[in-house]
Amino acid sequence: MPNKLRLGIPKGSLQDATIHLFARAGFNIYASTRSYFPAIDDPDIDCMLIRAQEMARYVADGVLDAGLTGQDWIAEHAAGNGNESPAIVPLADLIYAKQSFGKVRWVLAVPEESAYRTPQDLEGATIATELVRATQAYFSKLGVHVNVEFSWGATEVKPPMLADAIVEVTETGSSLRANRLRIIDTVMESNTQLIANTRSLDDAWKRTKLENIALLLKAAIEAQGRVGIMLNVRTTDLDAVLALLPALQRPTISPLSDASWVALNTIIEERTVRDLIPKLKGARAEGIVEYPLNKIVI
Repeated sequence: MPNKLRLGIPKGSLQDATIHLFARAGFNIYASTRSYFPAIDDPDIDCMLIRAQEMARYVADGVLDAGLTGQDWIAEHAAGNGNESPAIVPLADLIYAKQSFGKVRWVLAVPEESAYRTPQDLEGATIATELVRATQAYFSKLGVHVNVEFSWGATEVKPPMLADAIVEVTETGSSLRANRLRIIDTVMESNTQLIANTRSLDDAWKRTKLENIALLLKAAIEAQGRVGIMLNVRTTDLDAVLALLPALQRPTISPLSDASWVALNTIIEERTVRDLIPKLKGARAEGIVEYPLNKIVI
């Protein structure tokens, strides 16, 4: 029987961003609304769509060899197991979210007009959240006694009638502001991680396969928001051009057939290109080419 890696893809808000990240890493995943088993153009991998909230449990139990989920749900799983997840090993920090390539925050929020100013003010209060165990651990660490209730959704509308405060995930805070809620503390920050079952890592083939996947996913993250720049410049103008070029490390400088010219190749932040190219032209650079990047292996 051929080797197979059972990989969990987060269903829901992270699904599209995850599939896009895998595409940049070189893996094309084809998900259907009718199936929980997406196709992937790698015969060594079997994919399964699993809610991010459940991913850590299925990886820990060995149902899946590996999966992608947030640190928040890993913490929630650990909080239900004595703050330990010995069967889970993180392989890669992958900082991307539903709307952006950044971390998300679980925040403690209260109605704008409420008298609550600090977490300690919530002694005896009711907190609504989907992240129940991690929220209980947060208040326990502060020595504040609260009633934490599980929220099935639409958590922002619960205060003040159904709860005194909420712990909710946010990227921008816009939804909280729209519902007239005020953030009084950050419970935790979270980003996506590739996690693996420890028993799966004991298998040499699966370990190598997962390490290769982790390498490519991290390389795709590194390339996000960056582009490559190639240009030609006279050696007499080289110092002036180099002074304009920020680089991941140092620009690559290559000789051309004409000894009075060199070619430069470097990586820059995409947001700087519109300001940089006119400056490079002004410094007498020629043949300037911008090209996209899918992966940067550090």
